[in-house]
Amino acid sequence: MNGRKYPYKPVRRWKRKNSILIKQLKKKHSSYGKTYYKTKNTKANFKKVIPMKTTNTSRPWSLPTAFTIMVLVLIILVIPTMIVVPFGSKGQEAATVTKTMDTTVETASSPFAVEVMRSSTDTVENIPLEDYVAGVVAAEMPAEFELEALKAQALAARTYTVNHLLHGDEAVEYDVTDTVTHQVYLSEEDLIKQWGSEYPEKMNKIKKAVNATKGQILTYEESPITAAFFSTSNGYTENSEDYWENELPYLRSVESPWDEDSPKFLSQDTFTVEQIETALEIDLPNDKPSYIEEARTDSGRVKEIGIEGNNFSGREIREKLELKSSDFTIKQNNGHFVITTEGYGHGVGMSQYGAHYMAQSGKTYEDIINHYYQGVQISSVDETAPTLVSK
Repeated sequence: MNGRKYPYKPVRRWKRKNSILIKQLKKKHSSYGKTYYKTKNTKANFKKVIPMKTTNTSRPWSLPTAFTIMVLVLIILVIPTMIVVPFGSKGQEAATVTKTMDTTVETASSPFAVEVMRSSTDTVENIPLEDYVAGVVAAEMPAEFELEALKAQALAARTYTVNHLLHGDEAVEYDVTDTVTHQVYLSEEDLIKQWGSEYPEKMNKIKKAVNATKGQILTYEESPITAAFFSTSNGYTENSEDYWENELPYLRSVESPWDEDSPKFLSQDTFTVEQIETALEIDLPNDKPSYIEEARTDSGRVKEIGIEGNNFSGREIREKLELKSSDFTIKQNNGHFVITTEGYGHGVGMSQYGAHYMAQSGKTYEDIINHYYQGVQISSVDETAPTLVSK
C-alpha cells in the first residue's frame, strides 16, 4: 500500500500449505471406502445416512398404500349396495309402504261390522263399518279429488250401506258384495297393489275424509235415503223416475255445469249395422238408413227411442250397447251407427266430478250434499238405525 513490494516467497508458502490441505482431504475422502468407521465422527455420519435411506425406500410405498385403503373403503360401501339392490327391487316398494304405514291415519271406531262377499276369494269378511266406507271411497272416487268431495262420497257410501242393511235382501248369507251390484270395495292389500308407494298418502287422505264424517248418514224424513251417485253428468242430473221406476223427492234433476270440464264428459262409439242388430235383437235395412225417433227427459237424456218400429228406453240402449250415458245422439254413415254420448253413468244423485269441481270452488261437503240431494238432513247412525248398532 505504501509502494513496498512483497517477495514471492510467502505466496509459495501459501501454495505449499494449501496443497498439503488438499492432500489431507483427498486422503480422508478415500478412506471412506476402507475404514470401519471407528471414529466418533464417522459413526455419527453413518447414523445420519441410515434414516435417509429408510425414508427414501419407504416413500414409493405411500401411494400404493393410500390406493389400497381407498379400494377397501369402496368395497365396503359399494358391494353391500350391489347385493341389496337386485334382491330388494321387488320387495323394496312393499317395505317402504309398510314402514310409512306406521304413521298412517287410523279410521274411527265403528258401531257395527258389514259382511262383505269378496268376489276374488268367494268368502265373506266382517269389516268394521268405517273401514268398509274407506275401502268403498277408495274404490269409487279418485283419491286425487278434493277433500270435501271425498267427505261427500264417504257420507253417500255410509248412507247407502245403512239403507241397504235396513231394507236389503235378508235371504243371502252376507250384507253386500264388493262389486257394482252394491258398491265397489277394495281392501288394504288391493289398494297397495294398485297404488304402490302412493298408498299411505292417498289412504291417509281418504281416512281423514271418512273420519270427518264419522257415523253420519243422509236422511229424508228421518229415514236413510238412496244415496245414488255417478261419475259425470251431461250438465244436469236425472230425476229418479226417469231412469228407475220410483219417484224419490230428494233425487231431483239439478244443474251440474261443472261436469263439462270432466275428462269423461264426451265419448263416441261406432257400430256396424250387424252389431246393432245383434245387440238389440232386431232387423235393420242394409240399403238405406234406419228410421229413428226419440223422446227425451227434462235433463236431456233419451227417455224412449224407436228404431224401425222397435221401441226401447234410453237405459236399455245404454246397457245393451254399453254406452257411457243415456244422453246419446245417433248418426248413420255408410252402414255404420256413430253414437256420441255426453256424461258418464246413470245420472241420478251426486255427480262425483261435479262434487270435485264444487269443492275446488270452495264449497263444503254439506254444500255438495244439499245441492245433489234435495231436502235431506245429516243424521247419525246411532239415532237413525239403533237396531244395527245394537247387533
